[in-house]
Amino acid sequence: MSSSPAITITPVSHPVRGRIRPPGSKSITNRALVCAALAKGTSVLTGALDSEDTRVMIDSLGRLGIRVESTDDGKTLRVYGCDGKIPTASADLFVGNSGTTIRFLTAVCALGQGQYRLDGVERMRERPIGDLLGALQQLGADCRGEHRSGLPPVLIAAHGLSGGTVKIRGDVSSQYLSGLMLAAPYAASDVEVAVQGELVSKPYVAMTSQILASFGASVSTSENSASFKIPAPQPYAAREYAIEPDASAASYFWAVAAITGGQVTVAGLSRDSLQGDVQFVECLAQMGCRVEYAADSITVAGRADRGIDVDMNAISDTAQTLAAVALFATGPTTIHGIAHNRHKETDRIADLACELRKFGATVDEFPDGFRISPLPLREGSAIPSRNVSEALSPISIETYNDHRMAMSFALTGLVRPDVTILNPGCTAKTYPNYFQDLATLCSPQRS
Repeated sequence: MSSSPAITITPVSHPVRGRIRPPGSKSITNRALVCAALAKGTSVLTGALDSEDTRVMIDSLGRLGIRVESTDDGKTLRVYGCDGKIPTASADLFVGNSGTTIRFLTAVCALGQGQYRLDGVERMRERPIGDLLGALQQLGADCRGEHRSGLPPVLIAAHGLSGGTVKIRGDVSSQYLSGLMLAAPYAASDVEVAVQGELVSKPYVAMTSQILASFGASVSTSENSASFKIPAPQPYAAREYAIEPDASAASYFWAVAAITGGQVTVAGLSRDSLQGDVQFVECLAQMGCRVEYAADSITVAGRADRGIDVDMNAISDTAQTLAAVALFATGPTTIHGIAHNRHKETDRIADLACELRKFGATVDEFPDGFRISPLPLREGSAIPSRNVSEALSPISIETYNDHRMAMSFALTGLVRPDVTILNPGCTAKTYPNYFQDLATLCSPQRS
């Protein structure tokens, strides 16, 4: 596993005030890339994210014979669609540790005619994909784990998808369902997906439905998200498509305001965003922050001064951000509903708890979440109280090669001295310029 030089965060001496526009949404970029790749004609995607996760998607599409041209530092992508016919009859795809790429392209490859293999880094080989493979098999696909059942590498002997009714678990990853939905319009007949159990991360599935609709494919959804029907065949139509900023990335900057008692505006997002993670600001509001919505921005002001009890199932990618904020609130914060976070880039419950304890917090771990009981705060300060003669010991944060661990814990160093982030380069997965943007936002000249 590669690593990059550690970064020690410089504490701020003032409440941070500023305005920022994060890069494009990874989730939207990779979904739009798939729709554009399968469409008939040429699509242009603007505002796209240029990161490891989107690069492995683009590289994999190229190995499938689908050309993607990148300009404007990766923000503009011209995609030459294949009209639902995978050009190559054989391909070996390397997806790094990108869950969206392996799950979406496993379903896409099943539409082809030939032999395909998908593999990634060692952690990817531990991330389950069996539920998706089982669902594709119900639709007539020949696919399996190469070495171990239900785990990458994935082998596909593709001869198209027949369509029909399929059952899939909803409690491990919503990306399985999204992958099926993205490929379903090119099945031989209608596809109906019955979700077994509670569906996690529902906003991401709603996002998939809306992006399909933008490319001309309809999806019928039951009221409780227990079933989805996708008529087929119904090919995608090429188009120009604008990608909004990443709401998960925005959570770190809203958290800057919450931790320092400042005011941060994120441009390009609104209450009506495609991304459910904009609801993260409502958690901050419960903690005592003020939230202002505008037509093209969301502002968070004031410090998060009290702990809360919150179900973050629908916005689980922001649970680490809220955990960092909770370290500097008064009273405990309980986060639950995120059992599926154990199957992400790292175990985002156990490993997060380990790092939080380095700050002196008591962390009680549950199967689906944790409770953080921070040290008491000094009066008027966001730094936990200690004997004034006792220097705060340096803290080194292990990131487990998880971009969200690095970005979340960087926030703690804004108010707690001597916090060092190990392997900060792992943020390249979704936000290569994160630390530069954070430093710029927090510079005294901006406040």
